[in-house]
Amino acid sequence: MAAGPASGGDGRVVHSVSEISRRIKELVEPRFPDVWVEGEVSNVRASAAGHLYFTLKDDRAQLPAVCFRSAAVYLRFKPKNGESFRARGRVSVYEGRGQYQIIVEVLEPAGRGTLHEEFERLKEKLSREGLFAAERKRKLPPYPSRIGVVTSARGAALRDILSVLERRHDAIDVLIHPADVQGQGAGAQIARGLGEMGGRDVDLVIVTRGGGSIEDLWPFNEEVVARAIAACPKPVVSAVGHETDFTISDFVADVRAPTPSAAAEMVARSKRELADRLHAGEQRMAAAFRYRLSRLRQFLTARAGHRGFAIVEGRLKQRAQQVDDCVFRMDRVVRSGQWVGERRRRVDDATVRARTSVTAMTVEGRRGLASAVDAMRRAGELKVVRARQRLAALEETLQALSPLGVLARGFAVCRTAEGRVVRSAQEAPAGADVTILLHEGRLEARVTKSGAVEGASREGDDG
Repeated sequence: MAAGPASGGDGRVVHSVSEISRRIKELVEPRFPDVWVEGEVSNVRASAAGHLYFTLKDDRAQLPAVCFRSAAVYLRFKPKNGESFRARGRVSVYEGRGQYQIIVEVLEPAGRGTLHEEFERLKEKLSREGLFAAERKRKLPPYPSRIGVVTSARGAALRDILSVLERRHDAIDVLIHPADVQGQGAGAQIARGLGEMGGRDVDLVIVTRGGGSIEDLWPFNEEVVARAIAACPKPVVSAVGHETDFTISDFVADVRAPTPSAAAEMVARSKRELADRLHAGEQRMAAAFRYRLSRLRQFLTARAGHRGFAIVEGRLKQRAQQVDDCVFRMDRVVRSGQWVGERRRRVDDATVRARTSVTAMTVEGRRGLASAVDAMRRAGELKVVRARQRLAALEETLQALSPLGVLARGFAVCRTAEGRVVRSAQEAPAGADVTILLHEGRLEARVTKSGAVEGASREGDDG
C-alpha cells in the first residue's frame, strides 16, 4: 500500500507519486463512468492476450484507449489507423504510468449511426412498395451464353468473376460496364450501367464489388441503385462485399451471392457437370429403349403362342389327316379296280375342298399374324422416333453450348505459333505469326500492329 503524505521539517506536506495517481483516479473515474468519444484512430496494436491498444485523437489532443479481450471479441468493426471511430466506455487512470485513458466497451465507425438510420429508412420504404417481395424474383437462366457485369474495371471482384468463369465454362461471353463502386457519384454510375445492360443482348446481369467498410459499400444502399435493379428487364445477381455484408441491392436483386466468386459459380455450370448430365440422360434413354424392346419381344412371343394360332394349327393337322385318309381310300379303290372313276372324282372333290379350306384358314392365320407384327412394328418405330427426338434435343443443347457453336456465330480463336491462346494484344506483338481458328478452316497470319484497346472488358461496352 502506498505511503501517506509525509510532513517535512519546514512544514511542507510531501505526497508520493502513487498517492497522487490514486487521488487523481478517485477524482476522474466517478465523473466519467459512461462517455462517447469520437476521434481518429492511430497506433493500433494488439497484445498476445487479445487486448487492443490504440489512440483516439483530433487536431488538438489525443486520448489513449484500451479495449480488453472480453469486449474486443464482440467488436464488429476493428479499429484501423487513419479512420474515424466512436468509442463508448469509461475514463480511467492507469496508476502505473500516471496516465488517464478510456476503457472501450463499444466501438463503431464515425457516422455509422446516421448511415444505419438511413439504411433502415430506405429498407422500410422499398419493402412497403413490394421491391423485396419473393413473387417478383426471377429465376436465373440455367445455361446463359452471355453475362453482363457492372463493376469497377480495376477491382478484384471482376478478376475473381472472370477467373471462375474461365475455369468452369470459358465459352460464356462477358460484357463489362465499368463503373465506380465507391465514393461520390458511384451510385448513379452503377444505376446507369444497369440501365444499359438491360437493353443489351445478355441473359443476366451481375452487379458486384469486393468487401469494405459501410461507407465503401454505401453506393449499393442508394435508392437510385435499388430502383435500377428493380427496373432491369434481365435477372440481376447482387454480389456485394463479403458473406456477412448486406446491402439494399441484395434485397432487391433476384438472387444474392455472398461473394463475387460465388456469383460466377451460381450462373455458370461447369462443362464437366453438363457432360455428366448428358451422359446420364443418354444412359436413361438407352435403358428405356432396351426395356421397350424387351416388352415388344414378350408381346410378340405371347401372340405367337396365343390360342388362335393353336386352333389353326390343330385344324390344319386335322385336314391333313383327312387328306391322308382320302388318299388311302383312293389307293384301296385303285387296287380293287371297282368304281375307279366315281371314287376318283370323289377323291378329287374332297382334295379340292380340303385344299380350299386349308388355304382359307392359312390366309386368315397369316393375316392375323401380319396384323400383330405390323402393330408391333409401328409401336417400335414410334418409340424409336420419340427417342431420336429426345436425343436430337439434347444434341441441339450440347451444340448450343459447344465452343464450335460460338465459332459458328462469327467468333474466332487466335493462337500463337506455339499453340497458346492469345488473350491480350501483349501476347502477340507486331511481327508475330498467329493461327486464327474459324468455324470452317483456319487462317495463317502475321501481326502487323499490336496495341491495347480502349476500355477494360473481354468484350467492349459496345458489345
